[in-house]
Amino acid sequence: MIRGPLADQAARLAAEREPFVLATVVRARRPTSVHPGDAAIVRGDGTLTGFVGGVCAESSVRLHALRALETGEPILLRLVPEDAVDPDAGSTDDAVVERNPCLSGGALEIFLEPQLPAPRIVVVGGAPIAAAVRDLARAAGYEVADAAPRAGDAAVVVASHGSAEEALLADALQAGVPYVALVASRKRGEAVRATLEVPDELRVRLHTPAGLDIGARTPSEIAIAILAELVSEHHTQPGRPVRVAVDPVCGMEVAVNDATPWAAGAHFCSARCRDAYAAQHA
Repeated sequence: MIRGPLADQAARLAAEREPFVLATVVRARRPTSVHPGDAAIVRGDGTLTGFVGGVCAESSVRLHALRALETGEPILLRLVPEDAVDPDAGSTDDAVVERNPCLSGGALEIFLEPQLPAPRIVVVGGAPIAAAVRDLARAAGYEVADAAPRAGDAAVVVASHGSAEEALLADALQAGVPYVALVASRKRGEAVRATLEVPDELRVRLHTPAGLDIGARTPSEIAIAILAELVSEHHTQPGRPVRVAVDPVCGMEVAVNDATPWAAGAHFCSARCRDAYAAQHA
């Protein structure tokens, strides 16, 4: 269990709904400076706080932590020196084995656990359909809010029967919310779409009538159709892939982001490799 400042940071990130990965050392073989229970937090921008080994181990942890954020699946990461014999080779534990050319000895196993906030749905309106969407969304594991749309929301569903719809829908589309829906008849929905003060490429992203066409009639059935359409839209939008480069000095794969050392158009696992590269090309 993490304690102290790291636990405080994890609690703050969770409260702010910021995704992160908790990296915990579960096994360490000498010679190594880490111990089981050592931990770090990796944020979406690649920032790593805590201790799970030196800079070489950190680079591999950062890369695979970002991949865990991309997929939402935990990873057991085994780091071994490039020329070492992996004593666990052939095991069936599904670990991802990284042969790290920078490690001078020892081996590490680090559990990377993505901490993802429940996706938030903004539902606006007091109609029975709005209430049914709220109930069904909560049952499906979404966080439901009646608030202004913001970047990072999974969906905005408006069922307010004409009350301040246009401004709310425009804000949601401009914020980049992936699923924006208006509960209305086809005729009224198209009329509202035409009045939205947004670029045409955003206007066409409005879903109206809201929900898949499954012949829904009751508020509960319409809510099912809306959640089904939301889920189908979510699965057609892949997560942001991790950009990867190869360190020209040691040959390691590294994640490319603001936390990655770079120089002369190349990216490096550490400042040490970057400085070595700079000295070779001075």
